[in-house]
Amino acid sequence: MRYFVEFAYEGTPYHGWQRQPNAISVQEVMEDAFSLLYGNPVSLVAAGRTDTGVHARHMVAHFDLNNALNSQEFRHRLNSYLPKDISIKRIYQVTEEAHARFDAVERTYEYVVVQQKDPFHQHSAYYVRHSLDVDMMNQAAEVLLGKANFKCFSKSNTDVKTYICDIKLARWVWEGDRLVFRITADRFLRNMVRAIVGTLLQVGTGKWTPEDVKTIINSGKRSEAGPSVPAKGLYLVDISYPENLLEIHGSGDR
Repeated sequence: MRYFVEFAYEGTPYHGWQRQPNAISVQEVMEDAFSLLYGNPVSLVAAGRTDTGVHARHMVAHFDLNNALNSQEFRHRLNSYLPKDISIKRIYQVTEEAHARFDAVERTYEYVVVQQKDPFHQHSAYYVRHSLDVDMMNQAAEVLLGKANFKCFSKSNTDVKTYICDIKLARWVWEGDRLVFRITADRFLRNMVRAIVGTLLQVGTGKWTPEDVKTIINSGKRSEAGPSVPAKGLYLVDISYPENLLEIHGSGDR
């Protein structure tokens, strides 16, 4: 039986999602908890990998069990056992073919910038003291829309078959004292969002123009794009799946 689990985590103490030999990861902590409480080894396959220090408001993973699960009871037990920076939101049965990574059709990230120094944002946002032209940053963000080769925003030496991504949304908005960049695409390359944000911030400070962003994309060179911004401001906030793959017979807790 295959189940999806929806969860969130504050990524500051972790070396990303993926299990590593010499560093603590979200995957290791969660798999250990699942296995202990279920009574047998449980492996989690997540919708993607987040890097060290990156947060997730909404991550999805799948796992397989031989026996049916009381999802609501298991969720409560997990949340009691897991550390405070990891929270299980839902567990529900899906079709045997459903795959948390390969069946995701869209992913959405947010990056948070603040313009006033605030100790309460030190692990949750990137402080930029220079004034920013948000209108110009949004003009540059529109250049990203559509299907294109985004190799210029990918981490070097990444083992991928294609650098083509289809960006559906890219927009900066003020939310109170936070400047939030929201981006949705069918897939993302390693370090892509942080490199995009770093590039758009260069536009915001007047160093580059939206036309320069077009040139950077066409170059296909990471060295031409802006610097990667810190991980602490990045959040995975949503993952979408085809409805026919998901919940079976109304199972799961809400």
